[in-house]
Amino acid sequence: QVQLVESGGGLVQAGGSLRLSCAASGRTFSSYAMAWFRQAPGKEREFVAGISRPGTITYYAGSVKGRFTIARDNAKNTLALQMNSLKPEDTAVYYCAATRAIMVQRTSAEYDHWGQGTQVTVSS
Repeated sequence: QVQLVESGGGLVQAGGSLRLSCAASGRTFSSYAMAWFRQAPGKEREFVAGISRPGTITYYAGSVKGRFTIARDNAKNTLALQMNSLKPEDTAVYYCAATRAIMVQRTSAEYDHWGQGTQVTVSS
């Protein structure tokens, strides 16, 4: 079992940067593949980025590739998402999620544990 708590959201102007963090409880963090999802008002939750259990393989949605970077520190039980060159369309609630699946999954239904979410708002 793992519990997840996100932080770092806020209001930023277009072109700015934010860094999201996700703190995980428990001793089994390294046994989960991790991901960030986001959900904008009136839209479905969508995959943003994912990272393998040891942190050696990363995956990105096409809309954020080259602008966002996902990273994890298994010794500190933390997951991060560095977001650069933010756009108004990046506005959403961002969630970190954990899955026992061996590989990173791009479907939210594959994730067993979720944080409460953190709001990111990008103004134009």
